[in-house]
Amino acid sequence: MADQNTTTSEAGPSALQDDADPIPVETHFDPDTDDSAYGDEELSDTTTIPSTIMRHRYVHGRRYHKYREGAYWGPNDDQQNDQLDIAHHMFLILLGNKLHLAPIQNPQNVLDLGCGTGIWAMDFADETPSATVTGVDLSPTQPSFTPPNCSFEIDDITSPWTWPPNSFDFIHIRSLYGSIADWPALYAEVFDHLIPGGWLHQLEMSIQFKSDDGTLLPDHILSQWSDTFHLAGEKFGKSFKAVNELGSWIKDAGFVDVVEKWYKVPVGGWSSDPHMKELGRWNLLHCNQGAEGWGLYLLTHIMGWKPEEAQVFIAKFRTGLRDRSIHAYFEVVVIYGRKSPAGG
Repeated sequence: MADQNTTTSEAGPSALQDDADPIPVETHFDPDTDDSAYGDEELSDTTTIPSTIMRHRYVHGRRYHKYREGAYWGPNDDQQNDQLDIAHHMFLILLGNKLHLAPIQNPQNVLDLGCGTGIWAMDFADETPSATVTGVDLSPTQPSFTPPNCSFEIDDITSPWTWPPNSFDFIHIRSLYGSIADWPALYAEVFDHLIPGGWLHQLEMSIQFKSDDGTLLPDHILSQWSDTFHLAGEKFGKSFKAVNELGSWIKDAGFVDVVEKWYKVPVGGWSSDPHMKELGRWNLLHCNQGAEGWGLYLLTHIMGWKPEEAQVFIAKFRTGLRDRSIHAYFEVVVIYGRKSPAGG
């Protein structure tokens, strides 16, 4: 274990590329065999939820949550839910087919914050049948048929929590980037509701596209995408740049034995490394599937663009994703830490 109140950067599973190393680029590319299966194809609710929460709203042809309307920028329709499930598979590849990296043992009461389609919670419940797993989200899009030890609730995790303190021994967070206005307040709730010795695990994406070899220039559409949505996040009051501060805020909340790991995730199958190539192919599919849902609400409602302008920008972004001359990637951070066994 690391010393208390320290953050360590460690390499991930042995198959993963270290974040400090450049991603190797493949020099020979056959479009008929290398990317044909990726990037162009798209890989009911609990009865106790009030009917008002079950309603949705529709904007520019996409479906959004009605409960706490406008609190989150992403749609909750089938197209975006497919993107979330693609991301789940991509993260499994990233983490060496693991649902998390925290060194938990025999978890009994697990909470998944912002559970989306519920796929992580259901997989964890299947993997750990002795645990009770609860997923929470603003949208009632989780299936009715779940493992017997898994259930879902519709709630706003940024509101005061109603669970008793010291209720959970493992709390999971994934892909809440650009969704939380006050991360320290959320971490305070997480800390208070973990049992002494309980673990927090979080995985988040940066929206900043980069390249190791200088192929991604500031005027490329991928760079423009990052710049535009960093500005949109600031205007929305839920910064995408917060991903760089999460580790510090987790420590400040009182967590100990904090581990922070950064990984590069390429966009497209341009790497010569087999693991990175597979990861990149899935990320290309992930970005292509998610692009409109990520951008449409923020561009129109927050940035004030016309829907037609937003769609043109999104189309250019999708074209830019397939630019084989650009060896782009973004970074993913995994952070986990525990509440001291002493409870403070």
